[in-house]
Amino acid sequence: MAFHEIRFPANLSFGSVGGPERRTEIVTLANGFEERNTPWSQSRRRYDAGVGLRSLDDVAALIAFFEARAGQMHGFRWKDWSDYKSCAPSAVPGPEDQLIGTGDGVTTVFRLQKTYASGQQSHVRPILKPVAGTVLVAVAEDPKIAGLEFTVDVETGEVTFTLAPALGTRVTAGFEFDVPVRFDTDTVQTSVASFQAGDVPNVPIVEIRL
Repeated sequence: MAFHEIRFPANLSFGSVGGPERRTEIVTLANGFEERNTPWSQSRRRYDAGVGLRSLDDVAALIAFFEARAGQMHGFRWKDWSDYKSCAPSAVPGPEDQLIGTGDGVTTVFRLQKTYASGQQSHVRPILKPVAGTVLVAVAEDPKIAGLEFTVDVETGEVTFTLAPALGTRVTAGFEFDVPVRFDTDTVQTSVASFQAGDVPNVPIVEIRL
């Protein structure tokens, strides 16, 4: 089992369906009240890659990608077109999009993350697979230079500074990112006749923990 640092063809994932999944355990008490709990601290995303297929060439590309990953065996990158930026979908990532930490004068390594806020509540999602060349970083609103003042590990989402940010300074970042996933099936069934008639195969994709 390994993770292949390759993205599922973005033109095939465009048009796919899917999104975050939560697991909530609900117990209804004798008085009608409920107790709710979740064993998951993070969502797990699911997609259907079959919906994005539009031609037999697309099917061939899918099968080649599936075989190269050995079905469910190896993970890969997936572009979630509905959520792949540190900013709003219509905006361009900037170095102050997301707070990723506060300097203490010692720490040089910070992990990328994205905060989802609604009302008074928020959820922080670790970003493990940033897209190479898209990460912008600032310290105390001062943009830093990639390769000179910081480096990014695109396989882990870690940002490493040459000099530790000063005590109390805001460390922020903007970026594009992929979702680490695998195929959730060891079978891809296609039919030339039915596909040309508008039918598409079911190709489930599921997010993996790293």
